[in-house]
Amino acid sequence: MKSKSMNDGAERTFVLILDQGEEAFKTITDFADREEITGASVSAIGAFSEAKVGWFDLATKNYKPIDVKEQSEVLSLIGDVAQGDDGRASLHLHAVLGLHDGTLRGGHFLSGMVQPTLEVTITESVEHLRRKKRPDLGIAIINV
Repeated sequence: MKSKSMNDGAERTFVLILDQGEEAFKTITDFADREEITGASVSAIGAFSEAKVGWFDLATKNYKPIDVKEQSEVLSLIGDVAQGDDGRASLHLHAVLGLHDGTLRGGHFLSGMVQPTLEVTITESVEHLRRKKRPDLGIAIINV
């Protein structure tokens, strides 16, 4: 992965270029931890050799995984970074993936193996965001 800070003022903007074979969710999370990003928006485009998205089942409080076992275009990967209960970066990302026949798969982004690249923009906010686990929902949401 290569990265560059585009603005070192009150709000920092980073562009990350992930390399083939990197796992996107882990790489972005590790970068946010390293840069101590506790509030940001995320967007990305590129491609995966395989990926996993999920659909949240409120009744069971679990994500039902949707495996994408083929090359896909990352048509949209958007979300945010906040600080989790453990003090580390907590990503909440959604993805829309285009398949070879023009059909789509989408949902909560769980993982993706980059192939050949993923171009990620992280725009830090001035305010720090805190994500807190909601036992009634089974997920952590931003607490404002």
